[in-house]
Amino acid sequence: MARYTGPQCRLCRREGVKLYLKGDRCYTGKCAIDRRPYAPGAHGQARRKISEYGLQLREKQKARRIYGVLETQFRNYFERAERQPGITGENLLRLLERRLDNVVYRLGLAASRMEARQLVRHGHFTVNGRKVNIPSYLVRVGDVIAVREKSKDSPRIKELMERAADRTPPPWLEYDESQAQGRVVALPTRDQIDTPVQEHLIVELYSK
Repeated sequence: MARYTGPQCRLCRREGVKLYLKGDRCYTGKCAIDRRPYAPGAHGQARRKISEYGLQLREKQKARRIYGVLETQFRNYFERAERQPGITGENLLRLLERRLDNVVYRLGLAASRMEARQLVRHGHFTVNGRKVNIPSYLVRVGDVIAVREKSKDSPRIKELMERAADRTPPPWLEYDESQAQGRVVALPTRDQIDTPVQEHLIVELYSK
């Protein structure tokens, strides 16, 4: 499947906000958006008036890049959210949060969503005791996400497990340090999702 493989920091600069795509680097002085807080390209520093459509498009692109999904995937998530009862924008974010790679990241078992996606693809995690290597797998309430026993000897996994013990997951997740596993205790509410996205603009974009 095609996926963006260029500089991650370029995406943050394009959106004008930190998307935390590179994990620890985003918290240091090396972060590109701190050093060059303007859009990439020859005309990045030019002042431009953004249209209503432009604002809506940027919010959609921002959400896509934060969660690392392709355009078709994102559109499918929106259509699914639209069919569910409730507020479409909140349903959309809730679906994105339920992705396995995002849950692994939220539990602290990866430094970034990109790393979480790679670890899931390499088969380092199980859901309810069964190995799952599909990053887009949607978890449900009651699901238990754990590090595979065979993976616990990996130096990187060990480091991530130690870091996860010092982090506090969002209220809709629980983490058991002794078992190196997390559990979905509820579906996330909007106030529990700290993603810097104005989801109503995405709804307006797709509703045209």
